[in-house]
Amino acid sequence: MRLVVIGATGRTGGEIVAEASDRGHDVVGVATEAATIESVDVHPSDDLAEVLEGADAAIDFTVPDASREHAALAAEAGVPYVVGTTGFDEQGMSTLREASESVPVLKASNFARGVQALLQVVEAGVEALPGYDVELTETHHNGKRDAPSGTANTILDVVDEAREESLDRTHGREGEHLRDESEVGVHVRRAGNVRGEHEVMLAGNDEVVTLTHRAESRRVFAAGAVDAAEWLAGREAGWYDFADAL
Repeated sequence: MRLVVIGATGRTGGEIVAEASDRGHDVVGVATEAATIESVDVHPSDDLAEVLEGADAAIDFTVPDASREHAALAAEAGVPYVVGTTGFDEQGMSTLREASESVPVLKASNFARGVQALLQVVEAGVEALPGYDVELTETHHNGKRDAPSGTANTILDVVDEAREESLDRTHGREGEHLRDESEVGVHVRRAGNVRGEHEVMLAGNDEVVTLTHRAESRRVFAAGAVDAAEWLAGREAGWYDFADAL
């Protein structure tokens, strides 16, 4: 398949180019400036509309403002669109939803298969341990822009659904106050070259349960993104997530 990788020169984008090339796909890269990586031509972002012509799918790992434009161009070109960009505001998500009316759009905060398993286990754990305190810690490299991570927010949404209520998300703690049973602690760390680590702690009844996922390489995200693109190509217009592809 002909696959367009948007953000090809980024940390994850480069891994996606390598993964897709290893699978034998015809890969075309797009980035802010023209370049060549992994023997793949990378076109400037201004040429995206032209590059999308005849593509079977596009994968986008960039930034929210850019992805909004990319989604609109993919919809106009009729190209299935996989987006791993995180940090969208309400308007950004609305743009993606609008694009999904014309083409299949698959949006995920994390393309690691293990994270999908973690989400299922978190849901089961929270349901099985009502009243237990829930704390979430996530760690990423020092170049990550959004905090908490998109994956962390997805985990928190799962916790809310399992509890059937929206817990108050307390981002770090300072000063003197007792922990309220309606809150969930959210702790963010940014350091070094950490690929991604998420830990959910459930504590109560004199016991502690911790559920953790740690990515050892960005290649896991790349493999999942290419899996998603292969699955999405040829689908009907609509909104999909990574669990659908798996």
